[in-house]
Amino acid sequence: MAIFKRKEKESIPEERRSVAFVCLGCPKNQVNAERMMAELQAAGFALAENVYHGADAVIVNTCAFIDDAKKEAVEHILEMAELKKDGVVQKVLVTGCLAQGYREEIAREIPEADAVLGLGANGDIVRHVEAVLAGEAVGEFPDLSCLPLHGPRKLTSPGHWAWLQIADGCDNRCAYCKIPELRGPFRSRAMEGILEEANLLVEQGARELVLIAQDTTRYGLDLYGELRLPELLRELCKIEELRRVRLLYCYPDEMGDELIEVMANEPKIAKYIDLPLQHIDDRVLRAMGRRGSSSQIRALLEALRSKIPGIAIRTTFMTGFPGEDGAAFEALSAFIAEQRFAHMGVFAFSPQEGTRACGLPGQVEPEIAQSRAQILTQQQAEIALQLQQEAVGRTLAVMVDEYDTYTDSFIGRGEADAPEIDGTVVFTCAENLQAGDVAEVEIFDAREDSLVGRV
Repeated sequence: MAIFKRKEKESIPEERRSVAFVCLGCPKNQVNAERMMAELQAAGFALAENVYHGADAVIVNTCAFIDDAKKEAVEHILEMAELKKDGVVQKVLVTGCLAQGYREEIAREIPEADAVLGLGANGDIVRHVEAVLAGEAVGEFPDLSCLPLHGPRKLTSPGHWAWLQIADGCDNRCAYCKIPELRGPFRSRAMEGILEEANLLVEQGARELVLIAQDTTRYGLDLYGELRLPELLRELCKIEELRRVRLLYCYPDEMGDELIEVMANEPKIAKYIDLPLQHIDDRVLRAMGRRGSSSQIRALLEALRSKIPGIAIRTTFMTGFPGEDGAAFEALSAFIAEQRFAHMGVFAFSPQEGTRACGLPGQVEPEIAQSRAQILTQQQAEIALQLQQEAVGRTLAVMVDEYDTYTDSFIGRGEADAPEIDGTVVFTCAENLQAGDVAEVEIFDAREDSLVGRV
């Protein structure tokens, strides 16, 4: 459905057609952009490497998960609008979650945007770019089920690892989250399509695949009537040249015994899990709409650590959610000290328009929520450094990411570090290693965000 169209004075000559991307937000958003890039490239468009060097069109693929993400997205759109005003770029298109959820505001307040496109319009990105370059202004918002989850991708990650999206959307309906509204209901990809893409990525050189979805543990429930992530993992591990599979965005209450057993027994699955917990106080968890209790969370963490020795657990917590009093915050801080997570993110609650959390009693002052987030961040920094220091003397299987000529050393990641998210291992080796190779590295020093070692 088009919400606005107008004709401008002149169109861009076809021989000058180039498109640049500004991609914000999570890996799922990055995969969406990679599919759009592949569609445009197949249609004959050139992909501009740097928007500041000029492009006929720039696509700002936005995020809108929290206030900071929305603010960042608006700032980038305005920056592109200034480049358009200066003649560096010719047209500006806005896609992604901010466009999906705030279409009217963008169209009204940022008239420099030549197109505002919902997620369902991604599959028609070629037609929309061509319309904009022909002088039209477009607003298209098809049903979210039209968002393509299959098809070619123009990888923006290094060739030796890649994101592998297994589902989109969400049915969890947490009280603070707009994702179900922005991205629609949970929608699993067919296993055959996932495996076909995985094999293609490995043929192209990927040695690590990082599984992503809004809730990876829920995979298959909508499509097959049962949880099928364990089966998918077993099938992925059969790909001969694939060396590592990593899990992000797992929901605690769907971490069944079968999934834990597969992770424990398949050597290609990294001893790592991203498990956003959000809180540990039962009253706060209920208000958040999170399934499961503090005792169930503790039991799950104990099971993971006992069945998968040495597993690195990444998690996320929210401070300042309505009803979080001093006792609830202290309980959360004590839980973090007790569990000593390998990696942890903290963000302060910010009410999102249209979510249940906006109307809950016991709203916490933003300054208090931010202060609590800073306290926990500092607490985790100290824990993380201790864990880094405890790695000294160990030997880790490290996947090579790159070679740094300045320091004459390789940079890679052990099983405990996800690409673009966690830390690195810096090490020396007399041999000529390639990206994607795995080396046994003895660690002899620890820094805040990296380990140092030698083969």
